[in-house]
Amino acid sequence: MQITGSTALITGAGRGLGRHFAQALLDRGAAKVYATARRPGTTDIAGVTPLALDVTDPDSVRAAAAAAPDVDLLVNNAGLAAYTDLVTGDLDAIRREMETNFFGPLHVVRAFAPVLAGNGGGAVLNVLSVLSWISYQGSAGYAAAKAAAWSMTNGVRLELSAQRTQVAGLVMASTDTDMMAGFDVPKNNPADVVRAALDGIEAGEIEIIADADSLATKAALGEHPSVLYPAVSTGRA
Repeated sequence: MQITGSTALITGAGRGLGRHFAQALLDRGAAKVYATARRPGTTDIAGVTPLALDVTDPDSVRAAAAAAPDVDLLVNNAGLAAYTDLVTGDLDAIRREMETNFFGPLHVVRAFAPVLAGNGGGAVLNVLSVLSWISYQGSAGYAAAKAAAWSMTNGVRLELSAQRTQVAGLVMASTDTDMMAGFDVPKNNPADVVRAALDGIEAGEIEIIADADSLATKAALGEHPSVLYPAVSTGRA
């Protein structure tokens, strides 16, 4: 689909990658950009339409869909990283990660699917992570939630194809946003990630891989698990 003239809604637009999406969509000629957040007053980009939306609250999601009936591009960006392990980590924190990163975007897709259908089909972009495909100790809860979101993206793509809705997943490694502020590792420029994502949407892509690390991780999925997890490999048959 074309960004110019579109009406977009972004979840989690108050900061980080969502804020970059809002500005980039305006710069590319989107006719209207709903910048949503749990506290819409945190959105300070001139030209956007602030809208309250908590992806973990189904009533809030339904209210946002009713308030934005003209949307034809949905960007599921809101996310949460609690930095939890699965065996010893706080189970409530793991549940929050799953509620925000899996059930949250699913609630949003379910609420907006009829809106998109009524506006010609449009597109959904789900912001995923390279951790959809690999897990790290200290972030295993987040990885499990993002893996579920990756699978959900594939499923809703099939289900929404009949209404001509393009469903794309954006996969990226460490990116310089608030979520990664405490980590001293190489990071993507968020503007580059957003540019790749919107280029992919306009090109009709259904999977958008934003960086070389994510591309290498995907390639390694076809190899023996010891390639991705050498520290726990017990040998190969």
